[in-house]
Amino acid sequence: MRILIATDAWHPQVNGVVRTYERLASELTGLGADPVFLTPTEFTTLPCPTYPEIRLALPGRSYVAARFKAVNPVAVHIATEGPVGWMTRNYCIHRNIPFTTSFHTRFPEYVEHRFGIPAGWSWAFVRRFHNSGAGVMVATRSLANELEERGFQRILPWTRAADTTLFRPRPVRLFGEDPVFLYVGRVAVEKNIEAFLALDLPGRKVVVGHGPQLAELQARFPEVLFTGRKHGEDLAECYASSDVFVFPSRTDTFGIVLLEAMASGLPIAAFPVTGPVDLVTQGQTGVLSDDLRQAALAALELDRSKVRDEASNYSWDNTARMFLANIESALFTAHGRRVPSRRVAIGRRTRSA
Repeated sequence: MRILIATDAWHPQVNGVVRTYERLASELTGLGADPVFLTPTEFTTLPCPTYPEIRLALPGRSYVAARFKAVNPVAVHIATEGPVGWMTRNYCIHRNIPFTTSFHTRFPEYVEHRFGIPAGWSWAFVRRFHNSGAGVMVATRSLANELEERGFQRILPWTRAADTTLFRPRPVRLFGEDPVFLYVGRVAVEKNIEAFLALDLPGRKVVVGHGPQLAELQARFPEVLFTGRKHGEDLAECYASSDVFVFPSRTDTFGIVLLEAMASGLPIAAFPVTGPVDLVTQGQTGVLSDDLRQAALAALELDRSKVRDEASNYSWDNTARMFLANIESALFTAHGRRVPSRRVAIGRRTRSA
């Protein structure tokens, strides 16, 4: 089954959406599917205002039409609400081609943070975008409930995973023996990193990642170790060298880094918001509190072996099978047309969020 996946999030961006679709492509191929991507790398791009690392595509209708003709997909999935996603959506609507979408980013809150545009205005745009599809894939139950209240329709569960072979406890201490409180992710205002960096905590704070707020935070918090981006084994050793993973974001929709930290045996300290409330078992795999300092100190006392066990419940194989099952379900609902599943091994959902 050939699946065209349209996404505005792609290399050289480094974020959870890109990592999700990279791994999904590998897993889908292993299940007999044939994912083909439509990304900004195929178009002229402009830097995103206030975040030049993100390139905004200028997709042409004729090119998108030619790609559809060349790929001839059985199914279409739109990952993002940006220019590539919007142009693909319009093409599908005008030609009565069913498609699914996924909700990865709280776009309205990000726009409000960066440009001061009221979130309510953007929510109307995002709702219209997703409701025109045959189904919108959502990573957690709490987010699904919120989107239903906001008028989103045809919501489908689609959880994520972490590589538990790469991310695992290791006998390394890159940052010394004192308690190490770690953050991994984009260094940007919407991630609310200052809420972590301003905490009075023993030991050391470490930030792994890059982004538009990096220089500002380095100047304001010289006692914090900023490592820049890390990948693969280097990233895994950063997790394993730490004692608590602090997740200060209030706007993420999931947080793959939470599962990576848990797979590494790191208890989580976070606010009780979407993402953490779906993944963290209070008092066992982490501590959720509106007092982030109290959560971080309490998480320091948890049994790390139990944290690792919880992460093993999430697998990329299951993530890919859920994705395929959602596509089959959505297409059948939209047009009474089943995906030719004999060519794809679609398994039972073992865990959904």
